[in-house]
Amino acid sequence: MFLPPGFQTEKPNQVCRLLRSLYGLKQASRQWNAKLSTALSDMGFIQSKADPSLFTKGQGGRFIAVLVYVDDILVTCPDLGMIKNLKAVLDDAFKIKDLGVLGYFLGIEAKLDDSGLNICQRKYALDILAETGFLESKPVNTPIVPGYHLSHSDGEPLNDVNGYRRLVGRLLYLTTTRPDITYAVQQLSQFIDTPTDKHLSAAHRVLRYIKNAPGQRLLYPRDGTLQLNVFKDSDWAACIETRKSITGYCVFLGSALISWRSKKQATVSRSSSEAEYRALASTICEVQWITFLLEDMQSTMQRPAVFFYNNKSAVAMAENHVFHERTKHIKIDCHLVREKVSNGLIKLLLVSSTNQVADGFTKPLPANLFRSFISKLGIQDLHAPPYGGVGE
Repeated sequence: MFLPPGFQTEKPNQVCRLLRSLYGLKQASRQWNAKLSTALSDMGFIQSKADPSLFTKGQGGRFIAVLVYVDDILVTCPDLGMIKNLKAVLDDAFKIKDLGVLGYFLGIEAKLDDSGLNICQRKYALDILAETGFLESKPVNTPIVPGYHLSHSDGEPLNDVNGYRRLVGRLLYLTTTRPDITYAVQQLSQFIDTPTDKHLSAAHRVLRYIKNAPGQRLLYPRDGTLQLNVFKDSDWAACIETRKSITGYCVFLGSALISWRSKKQATVSRSSSEAEYRALASTICEVQWITFLLEDMQSTMQRPAVFFYNNKSAVAMAENHVFHERTKHIKIDCHLVREKVSNGLIKLLLVSSTNQVADGFTKPLPANLFRSFISKLGIQDLHAPPYGGVGE
């Protein structure tokens, strides 16, 4: 360590006292988390088992929740006095900076109005477009071309693989509030080891789609119901290289979308029913975690989560133990579906393929179906001009 330039001292052999080492050492973040967790525990907070970054305390009108990401902290409570007391205690211990009402957090913009909480990543999306030079690009209506499948053998290898990896990494974080690009980004992320010009062109199409509406937002209404509605789908043998299936699901709490995913399955399924059954098992694990998290937030589910399904044979395997011949080769962990059905955690309901919301998480859709997919997810453009208006 060296003294900063221009530093003057009258006494020789003096040393500097290091006040902040949070961003300098690899072990600093762990030590900081341990110290902050200890301080919150001493104040009576309970650390969530479902999400270790969540700390809760009290009940009813005295309930307070603290969400921690390294040194960024969110606090919510019906009692403003409890928030002030918590800030005073943390300031005495750590010298915090109060940024006021939630407006911008980790690249996510939050706006609270009479309808509820709106979150989006418009600034983050515009930063990506500016960095890649796509601010003036021609927009498109879908993030991926319908019917087009990427593979490792497509195109010529890129000279700058780091640029592709950085772009995909930033798009992955953008899916925090943009479920409409989840499937496209999932496809792009499979080729970060050896990307080609074809893969980069597909990534550029995603940027042109973002340019079409960078202010897409999710709304969490004030008066929502505590009912989990789950849509799950799978595309059997969708990968042209490995013939593995793709799982896609979305979870609604009332009318608010709270969880979604698009992922390739770990093993090859022998039939579409097996692929659907495996997808159902992975979705149930997500619903179970959400249930634990809601319990930590003192919101106990009174009714089972409703799974909307469009595969009759998979539902039959989940509810009927007679189908041993069809399922004896499937891993035991997949059979937790039957346990959760019998325990009353979930309820399976058949839905037509046209009403399957999760369809857009497993395959590329044409423009008309993709617009319907976005509408069903509840995604809106917060910065779109009203009908007949003029945009800036």
